[in-house]
Amino acid sequence: MTVQTLSPEGMFQPVPYHHVSIATGSRHVHVAGQIARDGVGNRLAPDDLTAQVAEVLRNAARGLAGAGATFSDVVRIRFFTTHSKPEMFDAFFAGVERVTAELSLPTPLPPVSVIGVDMLFEPDVLVELEVYAILD
Repeated sequence: MTVQTLSPEGMFQPVPYHHVSIATGSRHVHVAGQIARDGVGNRLAPDDLTAQVAEVLRNAARGLAGAGATFSDVVRIRFFTTHSKPEMFDAFFAGVERVTAELSLPTPLPPVSVIGVDMLFEPDVLVELEVYAILD
């Protein structure tokens, strides 16, 4: 296995992700700029955070697959969201849960950051995703 995840004692819990990932390997895969668009640029799920989170994860899975990777190879996930506020996280994590089985997302997830920003690529983009994976 190229990726080991853990949450050492004393780190904040419970959270739906591990705090630490350790990876070995020589191929680094970076998938960035994933938004809720299909392969020809059609907008998917405007104004629906749950659906957009699910779509960006699906798009990231396609990018990983193109490099011969899966979410089990991912060492870090970084989401950027607009309109960030505490009450949005139920909808946000519902999007993750929606595709957990479909995409074989590890549970808990590897280290995750959700970063609030003023705006993204276009006004209807509520979330953007980057994932980083390591392969042998």
